[in-house]
Formats: sequence, C-alpha cells, structure tokens
Amino acid sequence: MQQKLKQEQTLQLKMNQSLLQSIHLLQFTGIEIVEYIKEISKENPLIEEVNYDYEITNYKNSNADQPSIGEINQATLSMYAQLKNQLYMLNVPNDLEPVVSFGIDSLNDDGYLDIELDIWAENCNTTIEKVEQALALIQSLEPAGIGARTLQECIQLQMDDSYPYIGELLQEHLDWVAEENISAISVQYNLTEDKAGVMLEEIKSCHPKPGKLLSQTSTEYIIPEANIYEEDGKWKISFYKWNSPAIEINESYANLMANEKEAEDYLKDKLKQVDWLKHAISFRSNTLEKVIRNIVNKQQMYFEHGSFMLQSLTLKDIATDLRLHISTVSRAISNKYVQTKHGVIPLKFFLQSGVKQANGQQTSSFVIKQLIFELLKHENKQKPLSDQMIKNRLYEEFSISIARRTVMKYREQLGIAASTKR
Repeated sequence: MQQKLKQEQTLQLKMNQSLLQSIHLLQFTGIEIVEYIKEISKENPLIEEVNYDYEITNYKNSNADQPSIGEINQATLSMYAQLKNQLYMLNVPNDLEPVVSFGIDSLNDDGYLDIELDIWAENCNTTIEKVEQALALIQSLEPAGIGARTLQECIQLQMDDSYPYIGELLQEHLDWVAEENISAISVQYNLTEDKAGVMLEEIKSCHPKPGKLLSQTSTEYIIPEANIYEEDGKWKISFYKWNSPAIEINESYANLMANEKEAEDYLKDKLKQVDWLKHAISFRSNTLEKVIRNIVNKQQMYFEHGSFMLQSLTLKDIATDLRLHISTVSRAISNKYVQTKHGVIPLKFFLQSGVKQANGQQTSSFVIKQLIFELLKHENKQKPLSDQMIKNRLYEEFSISIARRTVMKYREQLGIAASTKR
C-alpha cells in the first residue's frame, strides 16, 4: 500500500439558489404563489405586474351578506381577551386581579388549565388559598367548563346542581357513561332508567372543549389547481391560470444603463431574481402537471364510476413512474385540490393504501371502509354484524379477503362501535 494523489472528474448534485427556490415553491398552492410574487414585487422594481385569472373570486362565496356598519373593521378578540372582559362584571378584589389574569393566560386553546396550582401560586407570589379563589372565579366565567383541569371536571362544571352524584359518577364510573350503561347507573344511584337516560343526554350535550366556543375562525376558501373533465370519451386536465402566473417586467428598468456600478449591480441582481422565480414557477407547474396526469391515468375508474372504484396508489408508485424523489411528489400534492365531477377533491385523497388479494391485486383500503360502512348501515339492528361476519360478507359478496383484526381497525377508524355495543 502506497499513498498517492489522484485527479479525477466527478458529477455531483449541489443545491443552488435556483433549485432551493424551486423546491420551496413546489409546496405552494397557486394562490400562495401569487401572494409570494406580490411580496417580492414590493422589493423588486423590475416586477411590474403579476398576471393570473382575476375570476378566481367565483370560487368564493359571491352571495355572502354585506357586513353591517358595526361589523366593518371590527376587532377580533382572542379567547383570553373575551374572558378578561367578563371580569369587569365580577367583584374581583384588587389583590386577586393579577392572580386571575395569570390563570386565564395559563389556559390552553381548549379552555383547560395548563398549570399546577402550586406553580401558579409561586409565579404570582401568593398562597394556594388565593389561587383556589382565582380558579373559582375563572370557572364561573362563560362558557361553562372554562378553567377545568380534566374532562370530568369540565363536564361537572357544565351540569347543574340537580345531580349531586355527578362528580362520583364521572370520577369512578366514566366507563358507564361511555357505554351508556343505564341499568348500572340506575342501580348505583337509585334512579329510574328514564331519569338516568335524561342525565346521560345532558352529559352528552356538554362541550368537551369550551375554549373553542370563544375562538374566532376565519373562512378558508379551497381553490383548485386544475379541472379534470371528460371530453370525447377521454379524460382531460385544464390548469387554471393562477397555477402558473405570468410575471411582467418593467422594461424601462430592465434596459436601464446605469452610470454607477452599484446601481447596475443592483438591477442585475433583481433581474436574476426574476429569472430564478420564473424558473421555479415553471418547475412547479411542470411537476404538478406530471403528477396529476399520472393520478388521472391510475385512477381513471374512479373518475368514471365513483369512489367504490378507487384504486390503491402510493407516493412511491407515482415517484417510480415519473422518476422523481418521493419527497418531491409529496411536496407537489401538499394542500393541492382539483375540480372533478365529484366535487373539489384534495390530491392526497387519490393516494390510498391497499390490501393485497389472493390474485395479487391490491384493493384500496378506502373502498373496503366504504363497503364496511354500507354493510353496517343496512344491517339488521336486532342482530348486528360481528367483525367475523363482516369479514365473511366481504369475501362472499365482493371477493375481498382481509383479516378480522383489519376489519376491526377499519370499523374503529369509521367511528363505529363493536356489535355488542350497537
């Protein structure tokens, strides 16, 4: 063995700024790209205009009611601000105000207290007794259930005083509530079954996350990237203009011969930025088009016949067909939607895991779930189907062979209880 220097040529992929920007823009929706370009145009004098389809508002609620004068520019209050505003209606001692305020700020988004009482007292330099008084004040605010530390306490705060045993029921026998075991509750608390049933209905009407009742939600509009339609017996794809917006350059700036070297370098840098941006938009549009065309080819039966004909398809399948990295395909379909005759559908919907059959073919898990749902929807309510019976029916009626535990998993994902509880 002897050490020596050797010179050779190699090819390596390196991440330059253009490639980084292309990957960054790939995960943007069409509308996000338009907004992104508009932000850049504020600092780049070469970008004069961004051309896209201004009829995009047709996808928004054109019949929305006009806001009243009092609603225009109305400030949006957070859950914490709304709760603190309610304190003005209570007689809160001056020394307790900062303690109550700290407790409200310690609630999570669901309205539950996210801090232990001793830590709360330590942070406010006060006693546990004062903290307990502050907690009682917070729990008296609207909506009922605010300031609870557990689900049981949250429900208890929302129930009236006509059920003195509600605390014990929720603490010791929550499983009876979940299973709606009216008989056990009636015997334990000496109630009629009717009264126990009424109590269970009241418990079910309690909100498990009262903080959400005070949260402000803004309307989110789903804007599709493309329209998939049938014409002359063939499935075609029409991309909307906002999927690939055109950038117009101010030629007076682009052709400007600056006298100063600094100004000339500045304009060259901004022109290079526009070129990078155009390349990134083109890369995104081409990649997205390839991915959608591949999905349409693989899921043609779905477009023709509906959800029961959805085929098994994975990111790896598309990446292999298009010779792309899986992460590239994942970014391309992220938060993207398409318009179809079945409605506006996310691209991720078309990616379904499958269950391999005896003939070697894959059956989409989505289709199996839909079949299970239909079987249970039309079952004899007096003799509900067990998981084993569902497994047998799937094989006998649809030639789908899956394990009983898979049936149980899919049934639970559909939010359907076992046969013994139905």
